Amino acid sequence: MNRRDFLKNAAKGIAGISIPLAAIEFINPRELLAKKDGDAKVRWAFLVDTYKCVGCGLCVKACKQENEIPYDANVTRTWVERYVITKDGKRFADTPKGARDGFITSKIELGKDKFQEIKDEEIEKAFFVPKLCNQCENPPCVQVCPVGATYQAPDGIVLVDRTWCIGCGYCIMGCPYGVRFFHPKYHTAEKCNFCYHRITKGLKTACVQACPFGARQIGNIKDPNDPITKIILTERVGILKEEFGTKPQVFYIGLDREVK
Repeated sequence: MNRRDFLKNAAKGIAGISIPLAAIEFINPRELLAKKDGDAKVRWAFLVDTYKCVGCGLCVKACKQENEIPYDANVTRTWVERYVITKDGKRFADTPKGARDGFITSKIELGKDKFQEIKDEEIEKAFFVPKLCNQCENPPCVQVCPVGATYQAPDGIVLVDRTWCIGCGYCIMGCPYGVRFFHPKYHTAEKCNFCYHRITKGLKTACVQACPFGARQIGNIKDPNDPITKIILTERVGILKEEFGTKPQVFYIGLDREVK
């Protein structure tokens, strides 16, 4: 039995893993400049402006090409959700193929080849919300990985070591944001890592570079002069699922209460 098989069998014996959750906390932007990571001078964070996103899907295409995610596979490291709120208070949301090809029809995909046609006069509001790994300060996926294949770098990015991953799926189940999946080719845990191979060389992520409208930005939240830090400190921004206490490092401008 090789190391991978041994660890996989050992992991099957682990039961009752629970994800410790911190108390509910409201965003205090000033804390972002605190030395939370020891002497680390870099803490990567992402800023999404939902007002600027048009659902074109170019970010998803770029991500797939950059990070070796099969183009036709129905999994993505980042995706865009479309929300439609009708005047009678109903909420519809979809992301066909992760919005890889944008939203080429006004029909809402309900799953299992079912679609919902919504007339323009019935719509109260509609908008797009890009999503990706939140690179949490308190990442549940790191806590539940039994072999250390998922770990957090000093600059806050949560990474996956494919050579150690045994495919147990605990990290996928533990992520409250649904950003993890099994790679179709390598059969190991996969997720967005903010294009770590690019940002550590001074480059932008593939999705940031591909967005023609500036809806996505990445920067160093430890640097008070960084453009995204200035925005987070001075404007109203939100995070997803704050109640889980994971302290996401993906911040949203114009985050609507209808977004889940």
